[in-house]
Amino acid sequence: MPTDTLLQLAAPLAAGLNYLEVIKHSGPVGIFVLLLLLGASVASWAIIALKYFHIRQAQKQSVEFLDIFWQSKRLDAIYQAAEKLSVSPISQVFRAGYIELSKVTAGAAEGAERQDLDGIENIERALRRASVAELTYLESKVAFLATTGSAAPFVGLFGTVWGIMGAFQDIYLQGNANLATVAKPISEALIATAVGLFAAIPAVVAYNFFLSKIKVLESEMESFSSDFLNIVKRHFFK
Repeated sequence: MPTDTLLQLAAPLAAGLNYLEVIKHSGPVGIFVLLLLLGASVASWAIIALKYFHIRQAQKQSVEFLDIFWQSKRLDAIYQAAEKLSVSPISQVFRAGYIELSKVTAGAAEGAERQDLDGIENIERALRRASVAELTYLESKVAFLATTGSAAPFVGLFGTVWGIMGAFQDIYLQGNANLATVAKPISEALIATAVGLFAAIPAVVAYNFFLSKIKVLESEMESFSSDFLNIVKRHFFK
């Protein structure tokens, strides 16, 4: 059959594809796959929006807190400022370290060397616990994006394979395998793959973006914890 004739047959099929009809003819399995992928896509976009604004605010407040920390000479004033910058993971790490420092200095009336060593270890553990807690919170829900990005294309492919199997069954029952008969059911089946990619691509891009930002914040928390511990050792445990 000439190429022009093929194009003429395919054009009206593509132009007249009704997506509601596609869903109706997908069957229970096809409808379940499409709903699953659409649900994953909606959830991914919701997580992307929430995480974007949260991480952006965390970065902004962390810059503000570090400016206050290095410019101020009183830890109690820094602590009060940190309470207003609660989204910053670095400020929360400082708060944990400051609270533990207050406990250690309040209980170190005798000033023994062993107490100093235990006090430093306690503060270091408090900083580490706070860093882990903040990192866990930053990474929450991000794993869903990775799962969607890796699983959605295969779920869509499953829906396409299932649809193609049904399409070939319909073609067999009709006893006609020309282009007009084959094109529409095959194109309907391929919609599942398209929906799977629509769900997966934004999720993968967002996951990699958030992961890079979280790693930067993690590195900043580690650097701040080291700096704060050094300051505590110089001024409180001589």
